Amino acid sequence: MAVSTPTSVTRSAARCAATLLALACLFLAGCKDQETALKVDFDKRRELSHHVPQEGLTYAYLPQYSHPISYARHHQLVAYLSKATGLPIRQVFPATFDEHIAMVRRGEIDISYVNPFVFLKMASNGAFAFARVIEPSGSPEFRGEIIVRANNPSIKTLQDCRGKRLIAVDPSSAGGFLFPMGLFLDNGVKMSDFSEVTFPPGPGGKQEKVVLAVHAGLSDVGMVRDGTLKLLANRIDISTISVLGASQAYPGWLFVARQGLPPDVVQSISKALLALSMDDPGQAPILEAAHIQAVIPARNEDYDPVRELVARVGADSPQ
Repeated sequence: MAVSTPTSVTRSAARCAATLLALACLFLAGCKDQETALKVDFDKRRELSHHVPQEGLTYAYLPQYSHPISYARHHQLVAYLSKATGLPIRQVFPATFDEHIAMVRRGEIDISYVNPFVFLKMASNGAFAFARVIEPSGSPEFRGEIIVRANNPSIKTLQDCRGKRLIAVDPSSAGGFLFPMGLFLDNGVKMSDFSEVTFPPGPGGKQEKVVLAVHAGLSDVGMVRDGTLKLLANRIDISTISVLGASQAYPGWLFVARQGLPPDVVQSISKALLALSMDDPGQAPILEAAHIQAVIPARNEDYDPVRELVARVGADSPQ
């Protein structure tokens, strides 16, 4: 163990004093070169423009349908937004709902078009709603449906679904899982009452796969969002499918910005979306392709009814 002697203490104190003296000299030298104060006129300040990555902003449509359908529905909308805002925007195609959510969390998707249930998961990581759609029906809300084969003699009521094989779109699907599950619960049928619960494998196209599974007899009961059956009218005889029940209506699909997206970017995109009108001959085809009647403003609070349903169903909680 080292022991300081009176001599070593004295030398150490001398070194400290020398160091302090040197610092003091530097400080005094700096004070001698005082610069003239510069008056700043804040009235002439200019806001710096937001930074947009060279490759552009990214836009994604939740993959409830196949990628070709996602592209067909939204590529005109993406082109319109890019032109109207002057921002480079490109559509990207996540393979699954979970991948979409993860990409938003990592900042790889700037603008999303998603269902309310997925939005709640994104919101828990800072994403926020800024616009929502009016459905082609004219309503700002939509429903989930429970479907069966029309000629199935053993299923005539929701209670008859107990013990049957259930297929749903995705655990994160609003119309294809959450809403119909709420309807089942309202009628006393729980998830555990089914003999099996499955979700279609693979990327995209899951709404269609649910209908096809019921049509083929691979599953007895299916959950889809309203409007899905019409999509398959050119592939199967949809009269073979019966809608056993429809859920109550909930706030519809919405546009979501990722956490940290500059406010002026969000405002610019929101302004362009809200300006879309079916009365404009140049814009009507964009809305028709996207199956949107119009776009209205949205706030996170608009989706509290869905948040309450998530808690009641005990569904996959926000991540």
